[in-house]
Amino acid sequence: LDGDPEGVWSPDIEQSFQEALAIYPPCGRRKIILSDEGKMYGRNELIARYIKLRTGKTRTRKQVSSHLQVLAKRKSREFQSKLKDQVSKDKALQTVANLSSAQIVSASVMKPQTPFPPPVRVRHTLRVLQLQAIILYLPKNVALSRYETLPPPRPTAIAAPVWQDRTIASAKLRLLEYSAFMENQKDRETYKHLFVHIGPSNPSYSDPVLESIDVRQIYDKFSEKKGGLKELYEKGPHNAFFLVKFWADLSGDIEEGSGAFYGVSSQYSGTENITISVSTKVCSFGKQVVEKVETEYARLEGGKYMFRIHRSPMCEYMINFIHKLKHLPEKYMMNSVLENFTILQVVSNRETQETLLCIAFVFEVSTSEHGAQYHVYRLVND
Repeated sequence: LDGDPEGVWSPDIEQSFQEALAIYPPCGRRKIILSDEGKMYGRNELIARYIKLRTGKTRTRKQVSSHLQVLAKRKSREFQSKLKDQVSKDKALQTVANLSSAQIVSASVMKPQTPFPPPVRVRHTLRVLQLQAIILYLPKNVALSRYETLPPPRPTAIAAPVWQDRTIASAKLRLLEYSAFMENQKDRETYKHLFVHIGPSNPSYSDPVLESIDVRQIYDKFSEKKGGLKELYEKGPHNAFFLVKFWADLSGDIEEGSGAFYGVSSQYSGTENITISVSTKVCSFGKQVVEKVETEYARLEGGKYMFRIHRSPMCEYMINFIHKLKHLPEKYMMNSVLENFTILQVVSNRETQETLLCIAFVFEVSTSEHGAQYHVYRLVND
């Protein structure tokens, strides 16, 4: 092929292949749209194109597919060889059996790094693919998002409040803090482990506005029942919709039956003295499996109306899910499970049913020694 004496997968081709795996996440039977061309491609086609443009050597879509299968089998054997007891092996084999070759191979490619160095502008040009250059405001070395980001919205003539375009906030309500945690008593001391956490922020006009992602890219990850993401977004208002990518910290000592408390806390700031309804829907493979609805009343503090949901008990489904996730022997297996796990939180005015905030949560497992991380996107429909 193209006079390549080193065989189909020489080192330069393998390097380009690995780069393409990081750029294009597994997407099943769905197609990826190249923004400048407007054409739809399968993932293997895009990987083959990337190899051709980087090396000048032709590899077909079928060759890419075969290579993925070979690597997937090799990686499965490697992980199985590390497992010592038969029970762990059986669990691992059962999990791997439900994964595609693309998911197995890509699991080790797309890993987030620590977000703690100051944010920098990272320009991913990809001119060879004729993609529009997009500036991503991401922490240094964080892995590429699984979703195609869109350019920031054009500035409007009337300046919005500083937090409105830079935090999870609509015109009427702002999320100040969010956490899911486990608390346990050890030697008369309380141990608290944060699975995910969005802390307080104090943005300035010099900070970048949030990146945008097309909401249609994630419709299939959430329930399409009445009150689902698609129906809510069509009803609006569109400035109330956000996507949060969490890298969850599962490194803590989580024991079943230990008497630990699993909870969720959140805090909001609003412009009106109203009663809010907070609906939290857990979805698996795009189907709703459990919903929790809570009511909270406003408290006037410092000229703002505050809403606090403090130490709300986590549902039994979520506690069991966390335990089962922790039992998986490898993080790539955890990420494969989380690929099909999402949470949709909808905050609405209890009297008028108006959507004040709608936050779609997607997850991976954190590989950082600093614990949980997150990145926020605005959901649009361009």
